[in-house]
This record gives sequence, structure tokens and C-alpha cells, in this order.
Amino acid sequence: MRLTSCPNSAEKKPAPLIRQIVAVMFFRLLLNTGRRFVYPFAPAFSRSLDVPLAAITAILATCQIASLLGLFSGPLADRFGYRAMMRAGLGMLAVGMLLCGLAPGYWWIFLGLLVASLGKIVFDPAIQAFIGSKVPFERRGRVIGAVEMAWAGSTLLGIPALGLLIEHFGLTSSFWIFTLLGGISWLTISHIIPADHPGQATGQGRVSPFASLPQLIRVRPAVGMLLFGFWISIANDSLFIVYGAWFEQAFLTSIVTLGFGTAAIGAAELLGESMTAIFADRLGLKRAIILGLCLASLAYLLLPFLGRSLPLAMVGLFLIFFASEFTIVTSFSLSTELLPGARATMMAGFYASSGVGRMVGVLLGGWLWQVGGITAVAWTSSALTVLGLLSLVWGLHGWRRLIPDREGQS
Repeated sequence: MRLTSCPNSAEKKPAPLIRQIVAVMFFRLLLNTGRRFVYPFAPAFSRSLDVPLAAITAILATCQIASLLGLFSGPLADRFGYRAMMRAGLGMLAVGMLLCGLAPGYWWIFLGLLVASLGKIVFDPAIQAFIGSKVPFERRGRVIGAVEMAWAGSTLLGIPALGLLIEHFGLTSSFWIFTLLGGISWLTISHIIPADHPGQATGQGRVSPFASLPQLIRVRPAVGMLLFGFWISIANDSLFIVYGAWFEQAFLTSIVTLGFGTAAIGAAELLGESMTAIFADRLGLKRAIILGLCLASLAYLLLPFLGRSLPLAMVGLFLIFFASEFTIVTSFSLSTELLPGARATMMAGFYASSGVGRMVGVLLGGWLWQVGGITAVAWTSSALTVLGLLSLVWGLHGWRRLIPDREGQS
């Protein structure tokens, strides 16, 4: 597939779109690793900071609830430009991790990780909307599937590398790596991604940039997609927050083994994203999402039976994260078209509802683990995935694209 950037730019000719996408994949890898590395290493954070595990899950839950602030960054990106918000997100990552490195106490790390998490919250809606505005709908699943490989990369490459780094140089070393790479990314993004000018993305003129927010609760497909994201995020993070403790308790894994064990999740996510890129557009985005939800629900149900040995437990996790990633990445592609006049607003709403779901999942997963072990976590996640399926079907019933897509073609 050959992608080129739109020619109507008043500034110096930007890099071709394919190079922009490759650069964005690296930025996403950095932000995703910064957001996710605390999960598998939560016990290590707990020991290093001399706080209970619940104190670490409180950080994660707060970072997830902060996703609600993305509701404001989305409309701002629609009005003032996608690159500006992407650059702001990278700056927040660098500043947050710098704070963690300079003052490695619990409350400073709490604040620093929260600021870094806000960087991802600001960045993600802008990049999804950027792709939605550049790539035709018929090929969007392919491109978004490719970009989302950075999510798998965080567990396949980023977290295992950090496991080695933390094991040999301590927890603080990870913060300095993020600070350095985040700062370099902040400096270079303006040379890669073209600037978009105020109002260019939506043509809103002098209307308030937040005028599109009510559509998130008035347009039925948008409401259904937000509910879908909420339920499946609870299901996913309920398991993700406890699998490290499960592996340590059931299989006596070390911190390095746990880090590389996480690579199996990354491989599953990479396969899911690849399948989105290859098959989602051919199957039809709605049909592909439904298929992924059915597979995920079944995989959750099977996990307690597979978790009797470490290799089988890894197979179970692989199945779950493959199906979940295929589903969520395909849903990104479809979501970019539900409110075509306010793409970043729609994606911000999706990330916000998912963030609230992840916050609930972090808290619910810890409680379910205490009362019923991995069986309670997995079977509850299966039921929540079914709720996500029902929400999606309700929201998209009778939905059709309202306008032809001529954007991104040259």
C-alpha cells in the first residue's frame, strides 16, 4: 500500500505519510510502555517503595480515571490541530518520568506516573483522528492495525527490556530512559508530522471546540461504542492487574521471568493487530469485532482449566490477549467514522470510557483475586465481555456511514 501525505500544506513539504506512520509507531511504543510497565512489575514497585500492593494499584486506578480528561483534549485537537496535542503528550511523558527519577518516593512517583499517563491520554485521540482524516475508510483497518502494533511492542519489547534494566540497575533507571526518549521525541515530532491549523480538521469556525461533546451521548452508535469500550476494558484489566501476582504465587516466577513472560502477551497482541490489518477490512469491521468478542469470552472461560501449569497458563493468556487486541484495534477503525466531523472527540470519548473501565477493572480484579482467585477473575471477565458484545450490537443496529470518504486520497 502506498500512502502519501496531502499536498495542501502551506509549510515545508512534510514527510510522506508512510514515514509519519512509522514515526508515530515509535512514539506510541514509548507512551504505551510508560503506561503499561507498572502492571507486571507492581510487586517490584511495592517492594522498592516499601508500600502495600494496594498502594500501587491505587496509582494505576488513578491513571485510568484520569482518562476522563481526554474528553477535553479531543475537541481541542479537532479545533487546534492534531500535531499540537501529540507533541503535548510526549512532553508530559518526559516531564512525568523526570519527576519520578528526581524524587523517587511514593507520592512523587504517584504524581509523575499520573502526568506521564496524561501524556498518553492526550496523544492517543489525536493520532487516531489524524489517521482517520488521512486514510480512506476502506483501508483504515489496515493502517490502524499497523499503528497499534506499538501496543503489542510495549509488552513484546519494552517491558522485557525494562525487566532487565530494573533487575540490574534498579527501578529509577527506567524513569531516566523514558525521560531521555520522551524528550527526543518531543523535539523531533514537529519535523515529521505536518501542522494542522485552527479549525482545519472540522471547519467549526468560531463555534466552541467543546460543542461536539454532547454528540457522545446523543448519537446511538457513539453511545453503544462507549459502553462497549467500558465493559471490555473492565474485563481486560481485571486479568492484567493480577496475572503477575498469579504467576508469582502459582509458578514462583522471578522478575526477569515475569518480564519475558509478558512477551507472550505482546506476541498475542501483535498477532491480533496483524490480523486486524490483514482481515478486518475484508470481513467488515462490525462483523470482525463481534467475532473477536466471542473468541475472547470463550478464552476467559477456559483460562482456569488451562492454568494448571506455566506453559498452559501462557497459552491461555495468549488466546485472551489475541482475541481482545483484535477486537479493540478493529473497534478503533470503526470508531473513527462514527462522528466523522469530530473524530478526535469520538476517540477521546472512547478512550475516556475505556479508561474508566480500566480503573474499575484494576480495583475489581484485585478484589476478585482475593475472594476467588483466577477463576473468579476469568469468569467475571467473560461475562463482562458478553455485555460489551450486547452494547455494540445495540449501538450499531441499523448504522450506515453517512458520507463518502474522499480524505487521504491523492
